[in-house]
Amino acid sequence: MNYQFLGVTGCPTGIAHTFMAAEALEKAANEKGVTIKVETHGQRGIENQFTQEEIDNADVIIIAADKNVDIHRFSGKRVINTSVSKGIKQADLLLDRAMNEEINVYQGSNQKSKLEKDNQNVSFWHQIYVHLMNGVSHMLPIIVAGGVMTAVSFMFGIYSANPKSEQYNAIAEQMNTIGGLAMGLMVPILSAYIAQSIGSRPGLVIGFITGMIADHNGTGFLGGIVSGFLAGGIILVLQKLLKKLPQSLDGLKSIFLLPVLGIFIGGFIMWYLSVPMEFINKAMMNFLSGFQNSSPIILGLIVGIMCAADMGGPINKAAYVTGTALLAQGNHLFMAGVSAACIVPPLATGFSVLFGKNYYENTEKSAGYVNFLLGSTHITEGAIPFAAKRPLTIIPILMFGSSVAAILTYLMKVKVPAPHGGFIVLPVVTHPIFWVVAIIIGSVISGVLMAVEQKRHILNTTKEHNEELLNNKEYHKINSYNIINSKNIFLNKKSDNKKEVLSYIATQANNIGVSTNVKRILEGLEKREEEGSTGMEKGIAIPHVASEYVKTPSLIIVQLTEGIEWPALDGEKTDFIISIMVPLGSGSQHLEILAQLSRKLMDENYIKELKNANSEEKIMQLIQGGIS
Repeated sequence: MNYQFLGVTGCPTGIAHTFMAAEALEKAANEKGVTIKVETHGQRGIENQFTQEEIDNADVIIIAADKNVDIHRFSGKRVINTSVSKGIKQADLLLDRAMNEEINVYQGSNQKSKLEKDNQNVSFWHQIYVHLMNGVSHMLPIIVAGGVMTAVSFMFGIYSANPKSEQYNAIAEQMNTIGGLAMGLMVPILSAYIAQSIGSRPGLVIGFITGMIADHNGTGFLGGIVSGFLAGGIILVLQKLLKKLPQSLDGLKSIFLLPVLGIFIGGFIMWYLSVPMEFINKAMMNFLSGFQNSSPIILGLIVGIMCAADMGGPINKAAYVTGTALLAQGNHLFMAGVSAACIVPPLATGFSVLFGKNYYENTEKSAGYVNFLLGSTHITEGAIPFAAKRPLTIIPILMFGSSVAAILTYLMKVKVPAPHGGFIVLPVVTHPIFWVVAIIIGSVISGVLMAVEQKRHILNTTKEHNEELLNNKEYHKINSYNIINSKNIFLNKKSDNKKEVLSYIATQANNIGVSTNVKRILEGLEKREEEGSTGMEKGIAIPHVASEYVKTPSLIIVQLTEGIEWPALDGEKTDFIISIMVPLGSGSQHLEILAQLSRKLMDENYIKELKNANSEEKIMQLIQGGIS
């Protein structure tokens, strides 16, 4: 039988794994004598997209992806839905299944295709993460924009937005209002885009409403997460219940039935879920009030944990409102610890991206630096996007720093008479220097721990990625690129740091005619390092760039006389650099070169030969042998 299969591949970053899985499926299909067309969802968007006729004629559709793809178009077709790693490692088994097993028919958006049994738990939690990140990525600009606007308004005076205050300023009031409105959208947007990731456009509508209810009832960003998954789940259930309606009623279903029923069900559920949250909130306030005269260490520990637990949510607000109520009774000590604990999380994220800048993406670094401003004005919410990505590790780190700051504040008997404003209220703080020192200590501690955790996370992810590259025997080799000659190799060079090496590479690339713009090539190399270190093992680094200023695919080799710091998988210093440069728009050439070099560089003898080579010609021969 002449089978006709379709494949869809995609990974969260849309770089190597996407195309590796596509290549593996195509090669396995060729070996089995069957036809397959693979649609890739990579950094460049969707390529090789299917036509409706191709979908109609397909026997089985294999989805090997760790990101959301438009699966609804495959309604009525037999679908295998698995992870991208299985597409890479088990392409032949997937095709065997497609040819020899009875595959479930995908019934539409109300049903998800069965995942591989041995990958169900991983896939489930990964999907939860994907849905959550969809909400966080849309929420981040709102927090930054609204937070900065609010922070600037405080600079006119703590009470400058209050018409009854002597500090009142009309511009400050308007800025505060605009910033507040923007920040007010944080929870609904988080909820809406989590729901949209689960249930597409119908989920977006319900997610906004449940998110508004969560925000209205003061459940904070944790309530936003709950409402987002609730809305998405309701849409999936409704779509399943309404699947038997005639196709002629699809318009009525999407415009009327799904939104009305979704709002009705989701709205009431979220409203009543808020009730126990409010009860818990009041109980926590009473609990806190009872500790105000206890040990400073115990009080600081409790306040720090609560303020960093949900950063603007009900747990945080319980501590804050308690502090505000005690201020009215003349107790200025309690609020000092609360303010310190609330300021620490955003400042900690700023220190984290400062200390671990090589392990954060550009958007994360920008948000972290903005958090120095937000934290200084007591806007805790700026830390939420960082915490939401890995809450089980990041939130305890922030709790620890907040607790340290609160404990030190209580031990040094600092008093803060203002309920908000951050460092702007320093003129009215008792022992202001002590207060700032306590906050900085807590922030730096959390910042260092966050940077260490981010490094661990990135290096583990990079190691897994490289291992898949190295173990993938299906990935095709390059034999048609003349990418290296002796003039590209530079031996026995001295350099003090990574930036000097990258600058040297960019300059030499221009000198030998590989590129036409030193500045742009250097920016490209540095940007790639910001996304994640290119350090490998055994003192090797492979910085790479795809740029319109590169004339032809090339390798530039730099051998150093002494090793330099270059974050690597094994922590060793780097003394041998292989830089890959390809023209922009040249497809995945640099990924193909990288895959083959990475595989070869797992051979310790090969590395020794490279490092011991004392001539350009010898290195050239070794490199050419590794990629041909």
